[in-house]
Amino acid sequence: MTNGAIAVDLPTPRVPALRNRLRDTPVNGTKRVLLAAPRGYCAGVDRAVIAVEKALEHYGSPVYVRKQIVHNVHVVSTLERQGAIFVDEVEEVPEGSHVVFSAHGVSPAVVQGAADRGLQAIDATCPLVTKVHREAVRFGSQGRHIILIGHAGHEEVEGTMGHAADRTTLVQNPAEVDDLVIDDPDNLVWLSQTTLSVDETMETVRRLRERFPTIQNPPSDDICYATQNRQVAIKKVAVDSDLVIVVGSANSSNSVRLVEVALEHGAKAAYRVDYSSEIKQEWLDGVETVGVTSGASVPEVLVKEVLDDLADAGYGDVSEVVTAEEDLMFSLPKELRKDAQGQTDTRALGGRTAR
Repeated sequence: MTNGAIAVDLPTPRVPALRNRLRDTPVNGTKRVLLAAPRGYCAGVDRAVIAVEKALEHYGSPVYVRKQIVHNVHVVSTLERQGAIFVDEVEEVPEGSHVVFSAHGVSPAVVQGAADRGLQAIDATCPLVTKVHREAVRFGSQGRHIILIGHAGHEEVEGTMGHAADRTTLVQNPAEVDDLVIDDPDNLVWLSQTTLSVDETMETVRRLRERFPTIQNPPSDDICYATQNRQVAIKKVAVDSDLVIVVGSANSSNSVRLVEVALEHGAKAAYRVDYSSEIKQEWLDGVETVGVTSGASVPEVLVKEVLDDLADAGYGDVSEVVTAEEDLMFSLPKELRKDAQGQTDTRALGGRTAR
């Protein structure tokens, strides 16, 4: 996403809750909302967003960001209004400028490209993605062939493959396993995009093991804790829901997958929205129970607006369904851990201590 100019002149895309927009129509039973927890921001997203905010505080506007810092239109547009400029490639950044690498990570070629232009790079890659990058480097240096489970074109996948490009084969789904042609099938290891569906990933792994019995696992589970936790929570909510609303953007892999998981686990209907204003009255026809959740790149304010609109439609009884507690925090990039006076900043950590 490129705006090509300082973003302060851009209108905000945030669409606040329009009170009394939805009507309170009768249903057979009692109206209620089941609110999934965990939901929304994960530690890696929080760290990345704070990194851009603090870079603007430290260095002033503009600060450039390669790709969307996280996959959420509201977050990106809010940062644009604060002075961040989003570009597709480092070649678009003026020489010597500050550039932030997104939470999804980058390949070594991108890092070198930034260095060649004399850019002052700040790496906001999620530490869990960095772990996968290190595994790719290690396995590649050991001469193993890596099967990477992920989505073609996703920034995280491009970054991971760049760390062992000549020794990595991408597999997007279980069906593609049957078409794999591997020169050394006894020297395989698999890695995965962190934001994938747990169920789908393990089905692909099962198919891989059937074809290549000696394929090795990574040393630990590479699926992001936040992805897994949010899917577990929506499974519990979906079974009792007539309708599930997932707050998240269309390019957010984990948000899109939450809709699919809800439908697979009992929800009669499920929709993804960026803003509460996108909820349609007809979705609520005959609905007693609405499940609500949000993807890992979504600020809680957007969920609050959904709840406000639903309350106008008679869904004021909100019960939180908690399946896990999250207290993980990540240190910010080293360049941003101190304030302008050189003192340790109170926001030196990114993450959420509350569910």
